[in-house]
Amino acid sequence: MSEPIVVLDGVCRDFVRHADYAERLAGWITGRSGPSKVRAVDQVSLAVAPGEVLGVVGESGCGKSTLARMIAGILKPTSGTVRVNGADLSTAPEPERRAASLGVQMVFQDPMASLNPRARVVDIIGEAPVAHGLVTAREKERYVAELLERVGLDPGTRRLYAHQFSGGQRARIAIARALAVKPSVLVCDESTASLDVSIQAQILNLFMKLRAEMGLTYVFVSHDLGVVEHISDRIAVMYLGRVVELAETDTIFSAPRHPYTRGLLEEVPRLEPVKRRFAAVRGEMPSPLDPPSGCHFHPRCPIAGERCAAERPELRRLESGEGAPRFAACHLA
Repeated sequence: MSEPIVVLDGVCRDFVRHADYAERLAGWITGRSGPSKVRAVDQVSLAVAPGEVLGVVGESGCGKSTLARMIAGILKPTSGTVRVNGADLSTAPEPERRAASLGVQMVFQDPMASLNPRARVVDIIGEAPVAHGLVTAREKERYVAELLERVGLDPGTRRLYAHQFSGGQRARIAIARALAVKPSVLVCDESTASLDVSIQAQILNLFMKLRAEMGLTYVFVSHDLGVVEHISDRIAVMYLGRVVELAETDTIFSAPRHPYTRGLLEEVPRLEPVKRRFAAVRGEMPSPLDPPSGCHFHPRCPIAGERCAAERPELRRLESGEGAPRFAACHLA
């Protein structure tokens, strides 16, 4: 087994919102003054092997995007460590930290919002490698042309602006920009969510082609279980900031062990002639400002007991015979 390329150890991320005047006045009257704190990511520990595709799924607001931004170095964890190629992104010496940060690049959900509308594609893609000394300014045009060809775009379009491309073409430009600094890890945050289904398939095939050609590692965040099933080697299921199940993709889809995972999979549409009743996960996700005690999922869980409300379940390894290890955070798994 090779050493993991990305390691998260007990990572937490809190967001604090300070009250405005009206809220402070109401808090003074009720005796509940003070800033509001949301724990978006709560004690997450993961390891991603070189060349692996780790899918991260869960409902909106579960902390997927916050986790992705911490892996990419855009956000710093409130506590815990994020290490890339052995370097801590928060505490490593500057040269080591910079090299590790360049090794992880992010592809965002909406390429139109993440591409500079005032810059030409040649500058959008070529600015970072020139700034970091990977290519010279004289080599930029040739380097960008090679990247555009690699992601399936005409190199002759490099003098155009982002608004002159279609949604699928802009997604390819965003991928080329991420590849420009020669990363080993791509963090994809809902990178195909805004695209038509046919274009989604093309972009997913491009991701797999780049993985084979360049040995890339992916952390693929999505709410679409069908997409994650197609692309991922392992899946981490998140709920209210915590990882509740972690296993290989085939294992997750064939035999989920956490009640929340089972609920998500039961909601996936299927082209089957057999009639079945649609049964959504009951209730709504609690507010992260006031999460439930114990297991966060227990108010919505059909099998929860008294222990679930009182004691937080740890993400523990389950007995799985001779297969790959699987983990679940459930007292009853």
